Amino acid sequence: MAGEFALIDKYFARPTPSAVLGPGDDCALLQPSPGKQLAVTTDMLVAGTHFLPDTDPRNLGWKALAVNLSDLAAMGAQPRWVTLAGAMPAVDEAWIAKFAEGFFACAAEYCVDVVGGDTTRGPLNLCITALGEVEPGQALRRDGAKPGDQIWVSGRPGLASLGLAHLQGKIKLPEPWPRLCVGALEKPRPRIALGLALNGIASAAIDVSDGLLADLGHIAERSGCAAAVKLVQLPHLPKGDSYDAVLRKMALECQLTGGDDYELCFTAPGPQSLAISRIAAELELPLWCIGEMTAGPAGEVTVFDPDGKLVEFDCKGFDHFA
Repeated sequence: MAGEFALIDKYFARPTPSAVLGPGDDCALLQPSPGKQLAVTTDMLVAGTHFLPDTDPRNLGWKALAVNLSDLAAMGAQPRWVTLAGAMPAVDEAWIAKFAEGFFACAAEYCVDVVGGDTTRGPLNLCITALGEVEPGQALRRDGAKPGDQIWVSGRPGLASLGLAHLQGKIKLPEPWPRLCVGALEKPRPRIALGLALNGIASAAIDVSDGLLADLGHIAERSGCAAAVKLVQLPHLPKGDSYDAVLRKMALECQLTGGDDYELCFTAPGPQSLAISRIAAELELPLWCIGEMTAGPAGEVTVFDPDGKLVEFDCKGFDHFA
């Protein structure tokens, strides 16, 4: 059986041309680009909490990195380097090889170098730290929204949560939903290009990981204002032949309170709507204006139906300790 360092050398030691010194020493040595600020984020993925234990290891490798790059996207940062730490109950080289394949496929797609990490024995757990660069004063923060700003979201939030419900047998999705929703769950696409394009345009941004309403609430709280969402302006979800009332209800709940989408929710002054439409066309990515920030209590998020009536939800999003 291969030991710890042999496993690292075999599956995770790759060239790191952007680093002064990559894996193999006590620390990596990195040289940020002149004049840039570093954006640093860390996320942990735990089996049974963040992913199903039987998830395809290739998809898990991709997702483990993608969810961290999504945080950089939300800050408008250009990804540069990542570290990977992982615990596993036993050595399964076939599983490790597939995981590494997916992980490095994502790294290649978004031009990041893996510059270090660690392995240990324990329950399956993955922890990635990602570092990116941003121009000073240009980072997309959560605290810049103002009353009157429009609220936007990319893609189609809710697909990943529907995919999980399908895999867990809580609902049977009609075609073509299963492929779309499970794909969104297991292989999210961090919106790096969108985050970079929003520099100088968006007033605040966050990635949707715990649910659209919950994450929008973080922007509202940090910005000292409230948010109003209109159901009629939400993204359209794909429809199958069996789009019945039960599925409609679950789709709406997943869209507003489900997590794991890793789309970007952002705010911007109304005059920027034309620039945002141009970005959507250039990136071939749907961007939806779903409401506006208001002068209400800080952190409050309200949802209105087409008749202007308030819609209540028991849950606003995912909380590990709720």
